[in-house]
Amino acid sequence: QVQLVESGGGLVQPGGSLRLSCAASGIIFRINAIGWYRQAPGKPHELVAGITTGGSTNYADSVKGRFTISRDNAKNTVYLQMNSLKPEDTAVYYCKLAVAATYADYVNDRYLEVWGQGTLVTVSS
Repeated sequence: QVQLVESGGGLVQPGGSLRLSCAASGIIFRINAIGWYRQAPGKPHELVAGITTGGSTNYADSVKGRFTISRDNAKNTVYLQMNSLKPEDTAVYYCKLAVAATYADYVNDRYLEVWGQGTLVTVSS
């Protein structure tokens, strides 16, 4: 089994910064695509940022230039650096990882999608 533990959320003033972390533990051979998602009250689930194994990134238009996704493969940890935060960034943020538990899973392209528990980010003065 794979567990994800998110941290780094909290209350921040507009214009401030936060860094979210998502640490994976358990039986892990390889982590493939990674994404950070968010959901605000009354709004649909939204992909905020993604990063591939090769390091290619993509971002929602609303966060481009302000958020940065990164990964530390050695630590099985992913990060979301959020700068110039706005009240509309307020949401519960979730990480999602595609994990191959074993070498056999990896060579057969069998990846399990695992979600974090979510961390609340509130941007308010």
